[in-house]
Amino acid sequence: MPSSRSPVLVANGQGFWGDSPLGPLRLVREGPLHYLTLDYLAEVTMSIMQKQKRRDPNAGFATDFVKMLERVLPLCMEKGVRIVANAGGVNPSACRRACAEVVRKLKLPGVKIGVIEGDDILARLPELIASGEEFKNLDTGEPLSKVLQSVECANVYIGAFPIAEALSKGAHIVIAGRCTDPALLGGPLVYEFGWRPEDTEKLAAATVAGHIIECGPQCTGGNYSNWRDVPNLAKIGYPIAECREDGSFVITKHEGTGGLVDTKTVASQLLYEMGDPKRYIGPDIVADFTSIQMKQDGRDRVRVTGVRGAPATPTYKVSIAYRKGYKAQGQLTIAGPDAVEKAKLCADVVFERLAMDNCNFAPEERLVELIGTGVCHAGIVNNADPVEVVLRIGVKSMDEKKVARFGYEIAPLVTSGPPGVTGFAGGRPAPAEIIAYWPALIQKNKIQTNVTVEEVQL
Repeated sequence: MPSSRSPVLVANGQGFWGDSPLGPLRLVREGPLHYLTLDYLAEVTMSIMQKQKRRDPNAGFATDFVKMLERVLPLCMEKGVRIVANAGGVNPSACRRACAEVVRKLKLPGVKIGVIEGDDILARLPELIASGEEFKNLDTGEPLSKVLQSVECANVYIGAFPIAEALSKGAHIVIAGRCTDPALLGGPLVYEFGWRPEDTEKLAAATVAGHIIECGPQCTGGNYSNWRDVPNLAKIGYPIAECREDGSFVITKHEGTGGLVDTKTVASQLLYEMGDPKRYIGPDIVADFTSIQMKQDGRDRVRVTGVRGAPATPTYKVSIAYRKGYKAQGQLTIAGPDAVEKAKLCADVVFERLAMDNCNFAPEERLVELIGTGVCHAGIVNNADPVEVVLRIGVKSMDEKKVARFGYEIAPLVTSGPPGVTGFAGGRPAPAEIIAYWPALIQKNKIQTNVTVEEVQL
């Protein structure tokens, strides 16, 4: 049954796999909360997890989530905070088993764990292609058949309704695979307010709210241009969305925490990963970000209203990763007078020596960056000749042996290059696989999610 409480407090304690473990701990400890969401997945993360699963059938999920759960679950159960995470990666069932072991270790009775499966379609690709799905690259229009043998992973971006289903079955912990980031917030609201697919405006508002908090404190003062205005970054508060049944919500943080929530910090996050702002397409809705109305609603509180939406499209987006050759890169520090000129010479020397050994790299296969000369803002920032620079030099190729040969020419510059070359401490750069991204679409009627909820037996 839908809840009658309003507002519903949904927070996000992880913006990516590797975010600070303090985020979820502090969110649960430092103030009221109903749902703790945790976002671990990015496109490249899925391919890493798929490789882990191939080596070990019990791997392929965000192990940080399991470690964090041991610290935060007792207080969540005590305070009635339910956890929603996409930590399942490409192996949600294995993630559930690992979490169940944590529950047993903690001796917590009555804990129910929900798992959402069906987004991983790697094994189904040949069948789906035979049925007429071409998985055309959204950027190039090429069919997936061109690189099918090199595909590492393929996952559908599912939406909020399977998460709501898991919650309706009593799950205290919901483990999903590749759901969309905003769906982590949308699922609890669909469950709490009983929203249906035709509630376009409300689902659009949930998508906007989820987008704002999906990167954690990036909307509460982190990574903010006016960083001097942000107090106490060390204790920055992770974001909380106070959500109401009519679709309106307030972005805030726990009282007494660091950071800053105002219309500018929120607007900065709204622009993150934005394509067409009038058509922000998710699995459940098409949201119009130009309709958003924001106003300051007190200290560290921004109220958002007026979000409009349109019905969902008949397709899901699919995140596909495939192998595309090899790469290697190394770094050296070049110090002293004429550092930039000497660093450029070092790069030229490397490629000339490789050519002398019949190992040539085309210009598009080379990377040469002089860190300290404004490469992060090339063409915008003009710097005087610095007293030292870091030469970052790299190559890519379909030929692994060719890339490996490159690695032998970095260290010799210390004794056979210009003066002032130092900083070679990371070892000879070795070839690493290049994982490329292939965005595509699939008809929704080809995808069926499966939601299971089980109580952990102690």
